[in-house]
Amino acid sequence: MAEHGMKKVFREGFDEILARVPVALKSEGFGVLTEIDVQATLHAKLGVDFRKYRILGACNPPLAHRALTAEIDVGLMLPCNVIVYEAEDGVTVVNAVDPMQSLGAGAPPGLQEIAAEVRQKLARVLERV
Repeated sequence: MAEHGMKKVFREGFDEILARVPVALKSEGFGVLTEIDVQATLHAKLGVDFRKYRILGACNPPLAHRALTAEIDVGLMLPCNVIVYEAEDGVTVVNAVDPMQSLGAGAPPGLQEIAAEVRQKLARVLERV
């Protein structure tokens, strides 16, 4: 399977890592706008059991404003998703969107600069978790 985003694996449990992610995001100017509990949603809607899995919608308002000013349709990629899940082998995975990968090569230069800055910040978030 192709790699998506910027991934880091942790030996600590899901709950501990999930609690550390918003703190690490805040250190880089991000807040969590949305949190989707995929496990609970799939159980409620489909009656299926699924591993612990959360999708956090993170936003850095100054960077979001700059990106939207540079390209109004970039809102399709906002907020920046960060996922936290329990892997089958018991480790916890944190994976953050890579905005450079999402934009592709055809993005306007101004938007590429902003995406590179967001990527650097999210990479530091992963190091801080």
